[in-house]
Amino acid sequence: MTRALLVVDAQQSFPRRELWRASSNPDVADDIASLVDHFRARGDHVVWVLHTEPGSGTVFDPDRGFVQPLAGLSAGGDEPVLTKTVHNPFTGTTLHDQLGRWEVSEVTVCGIRTEQCCETTARIASDLGYRVTFPIDATATEPIEAPGSPTGRSLDEILADPLTLGTDEVVQRTAYALAGRFADVCTLEDLLSRA
Repeated sequence: MTRALLVVDAQQSFPRRELWRASSNPDVADDIASLVDHFRARGDHVVWVLHTEPGSGTVFDPDRGFVQPLAGLSAGGDEPVLTKTVHNPFTGTTLHDQLGRWEVSEVTVCGIRTEQCCETTARIASDLGYRVTFPIDATATEPIEAPGSPTGRSLDEILADPLTLGTDEVVQRTAYALAGRFADVCTLEDLLSRA
């Protein structure tokens, strides 16, 4: 079985935002580095994916310089680095074709944000026929404001709002949504201990 690790949006854009101070896993780069080392040691493939919003002026605008891997992470010599402008790396990129050339049948998804780009990637990968592993503690997310919340609130205001979903709730919801349907949801420790 040929495997690939998809490192989704583990990029410097996120720590530039105030909301990152409430991240579910501020040390996610260390967890991802463990996975990358594990996949490289097994001779499996690693694919890096970065989210871009060209011309937006945000931290996701490549012109701002933050659309690059988190500190401590970097692509190896022949590991592809893809950029995307949507929530999953299969749409608008060559990822599916590349995985096909490698005859990949199983993907592991890690990165940022648990419920957004990582979960969407897992769902699309499953629909495309890949076996998906989702080490949930090798992902990170931020609190989510309720729909219709006022824009421009401070982090303290967001966290004080009882309608805000905390990171534990977000991560748990993703685990419930994916497990047994779209992915094998596991811990990083469990994945690393597998033969």
